[in-house]
Amino acid sequence: MRIIDLLKKESILLGASPKNKSEAIDILVDLQVKSGNISDRETYKAEIIAREEHSSTAVGEGIAIPHAKSKAVKSPSLAAITVPSGVDYEALDGEPSNLIFMIAAPEDGSDVHLDVLSRLMTILMDEDFRNKLIAARNSDEFLKIIDDTEKQKYPDEAAPAKEQSAAYKVLAVTACPTGIAHTYMAAEALEKAAKNLGISIKVETNGSGGTKNILTKEDIDGCDGIIVAADKSVEMSRFNGKRVIITQVSNGIKIPDKLIERILSGDTPVYRYSGGKSESIETGNESFGRKIYKHLMNGVSNMLPFTVAGGIFIAVAFLIDTVAGAPQDSGFGTHTPAAAFFKTVGGFAFNFMIPVLAGYIGKSIADRPGFLVGLVGGFLATTGSTFAKIEGDVPSGFLGALLAGFAGGFLMLGIERLCEKMPNALNGIKPVLIYPLAGLGLISVIMCAINPIMGALNIGLSNLLGSMGSSSKILLGCVLGAMMSVDMGGPFNKAAYVFGTAAIATGNYDIMAAVMIGGMVPPIAIALATTFFRNKWNEEERKNGLVNYIMGLSFITEGAIPYAASDTLRVIPSCAVGAAVAGGLSMAFNCTLMAPHGGIFVFAVVGNWPMYLVSLAVGSVVGMLLLALLKKNRNAPEKIR
Repeated sequence: MRIIDLLKKESILLGASPKNKSEAIDILVDLQVKSGNISDRETYKAEIIAREEHSSTAVGEGIAIPHAKSKAVKSPSLAAITVPSGVDYEALDGEPSNLIFMIAAPEDGSDVHLDVLSRLMTILMDEDFRNKLIAARNSDEFLKIIDDTEKQKYPDEAAPAKEQSAAYKVLAVTACPTGIAHTYMAAEALEKAAKNLGISIKVETNGSGGTKNILTKEDIDGCDGIIVAADKSVEMSRFNGKRVIITQVSNGIKIPDKLIERILSGDTPVYRYSGGKSESIETGNESFGRKIYKHLMNGVSNMLPFTVAGGIFIAVAFLIDTVAGAPQDSGFGTHTPAAAFFKTVGGFAFNFMIPVLAGYIGKSIADRPGFLVGLVGGFLATTGSTFAKIEGDVPSGFLGALLAGFAGGFLMLGIERLCEKMPNALNGIKPVLIYPLAGLGLISVIMCAINPIMGALNIGLSNLLGSMGSSSKILLGCVLGAMMSVDMGGPFNKAAYVFGTAAIATGNYDIMAAVMIGGMVPPIAIALATTFFRNKWNEEERKNGLVNYIMGLSFITEGAIPYAASDTLRVIPSCAVGAAVAGGLSMAFNCTLMAPHGGIFVFAVVGNWPMYLVSLAVGSVVGMLLLALLKKNRNAPEKIR
C-alpha cells in the first residue's frame, strides 16, 4: 500500500483560503466525508478537535498534520489542502501553515496504514517536495508528485537491502505519544542531517505500529553515541555506559544537526543506568514544576482504572440492594449476596487506588526502586500506621499518599547517590537488596511520623465540630460539606464522616445529610465541568468525567481524586466551596438522613428530599462554575509531540 492508495482526487483541494484553523479543519473534514470513508462527520470532527486541544498538530515549516483515530472512520484515508497564502494553525514556530494533510484512522482497525503514513511524514521533510506540492496546478499533478517522490525514496523491493558492513557512527531513537507524525519526522530529519554531515546513522522509531528498525547490541556497542529524541518512555538500560543525549522529539525535528555534532564532539555525558534515573538526561528548558507535574500525572493515570472500575462496582452493589428492598443501614450494599460481591470487589479496587497513586509517582521519579517505596508509603497512608500501632486509625488519605510518592521517589534518588561510592562488586545486589531495604525502612519511618500528626488534627477537628453544633447549624453544614471535599479520605474527610455517623446514633440526622451531600458534590461538579466546559480538560479527563456522575450520585467522593491530584490548587478549592454551599443549604432546609452511605439510592429515607436535591444541584453547579473560572484552557499550543 502506498500513499496515493489513501489519498484520492476527491480528497484534495488546491488553493484553499480558510480564514483560521477552525475553517481549515471544516474543509478537511468535508473532504474526508466526500471520499466516502467517514460514517459520522461530527463524531470524526470531534476527535480531530480533541487532538488539537491536546497540542497543535502544526509541526512548523508550513506543515500541519491533523489526525485522529475514530469509530466514525470506515477505512484509513488522507485528505489534503494547499493554502498558498497560509493560515494560522498555531504552529510553534509562529509561521502560517500552507500544506495540510488530515489523517483518518479506524479506531479498532489494523495499523497497516501507519507504515504508509510514516512515509508521508518522512518525505514532507524535503523542502523541494513541499514547494512542488504547493505549486501543483491540479489534483492529478499533486498525486503524481507524491507518487514519483515515493517511488524514488521507496522503490519496490526487487532485492533485499544489503546490511551495512561498517558500524553506525551515531544511533537514535525517536518516539512521541501518538506515534503517528513526529516520531517519523524526527527520524527523517536525523537521517537527512547525518547524510549532509557524511555520517552513518541508524534510527529506531517507536510508533503506533510498533518499534521499527530496532537497535541491536552490535549497533550499540559499535557507535559513538545515541540520541534519544522522545516524549515518552523508551527502554534505556541497553544504553548503559554509552554517551547519550536525551531530549524532546521536537528537537530531533528542529536541530538534528546540532544533536549529531554534539555526539561527534564527545561533549556528551556517559549514561549510567542503575535502576533509577540517568545522569545524562537533558530536558531542555523544562521547569522543575513541569517535572513534578509529569511525575504526578504518571501516578494519576495509573490510579484512574482502579477508581473508575471500583466505583462502578460499588454503585452496582447499592443498586442491587435498593431493588431488593434491603434496609438502608450501615450494611447497605452488602445485604444480598450479589450486592456483597460487587461491594467487596469494588472495595478491593479502591484499596489499591491510593497505594498505586503513590507507587507510580515514586516510579516516575526513581524508576523501579521508587515503585516499592512509593507503593508501601501510600499503603501506610491508608492504614494510618504509627510507631505505636502498625494498623493505626489515623489515615492521611490521598494527600498523605501524594507526600509518600514524592518523598519516596526523591528519597530513592538520594539513596542511589549515596551508594555510588560502594564497591563495584556490590552493583548486582543494589537494585534487588540494598535499595529496597533502605527505602522501605526510611519511608516507613516517615509515614509513621506523619500519621500521628494527622490523628491529632482529626481529634481537634472532631472537638471543633462538636462545639459548633449548638451555635450555628447552617455554618456547621457548610464546614462539614467543605471538610468532606477538601482531602477525600484524609483527616478532614474522616473527621466529618465520623462526626456524622456518631450523630445518627444520638438521633441527630441532619448532620449526616450535610456530610453525605458534601461528599457527593465533588465528583458531580467535575462531571458537569467536563461536560459543559470541555476545553478545560484533556481527552482522558473528559471521557472519565462521565463516570463521575455515577460516582457522585452514589456518594463515592473518590471519583474526584484523580482530578484533584492532577490540579490540586484549583480543583480542591472549587469542589470544597461547592460542597460547603450544598451542606449549608441541606441544614437550612432541615434535610435529614438516617443511613450513613448510599447516595441517591437512600434518598427514599431522606427527610425533605426535594430540597435535598435542590441543595445538591446548587452546590454542584457552584463547584462547576468555579472550576470553569479557575482552570486554564487546554487548547493552548504545547510542545511538539
